[in-house]
Amino acid sequence: MKLLSILLEQEKILVPTRTKGRAEKYAKIIQEKIQKYIENGSKGDLHLGGYPITSLPNNLEYVGGDLDLESTEKIQQYIENGSKGDLYLGGSSITSLPNNLEYVGGDLDLESTLITSLPDSLKYVEGSIFLEDTEIESLPDNLKIGRSLILSKVDIPSLPDNLEIGRNLYLDGTPITSLPKNLKVKSKLLIRWTPLAEKYTDEEIRNLADIGGDIVR
Repeated sequence: MKLLSILLEQEKILVPTRTKGRAEKYAKIIQEKIQKYIENGSKGDLHLGGYPITSLPNNLEYVGGDLDLESTEKIQQYIENGSKGDLYLGGSSITSLPNNLEYVGGDLDLESTLITSLPDSLKYVEGSIFLEDTEIESLPDNLKIGRSLILSKVDIPSLPDNLEIGRNLYLDGTPITSLPKNLKVKSKLLIRWTPLAEKYTDEEIRNLADIGGDIVR
């Protein structure tokens, strides 16, 4: 019995040591990967999703392709110039985007993050914006989205003025009661389980906004 107690005590000592060693090893591998990417001219994609990283180095000024930070742990810092490709932040602990972020060259994935708003400086996202399972409260005026905006089941109170969407606008399950000025949706508007579906007919919606495709209710 005494021997068992000694072994258990040794195990308690060894486990934190092994955990700390793994974390330090991961950190070194990640930093080496990022520095190699920078040395190669920041060309192509940078995949860091799932790594236990907390910040990015200051000399990482931009990413030439996709930047994947999906499900990273405690990541609070990221490049202010965004990404020329997709920007995957879904599942990370990011709470805000840089105030001077103007453009994302692909998809902007913020699903399951603590984001509550997008910066006013953001004007164009070439791909889609994914905001499911967030507590997003507002979007910037004059925002243009090349593909789709997914807000399904998000408790956002309203949409910004002059919103332009190249494909579909998903508002299923939102509490939105009205449409903003100069809303343009080139393809489908999805309003299932919303006050909009109860309040307006299809004809009334088309009089309020420029909807190019079907209204799905």
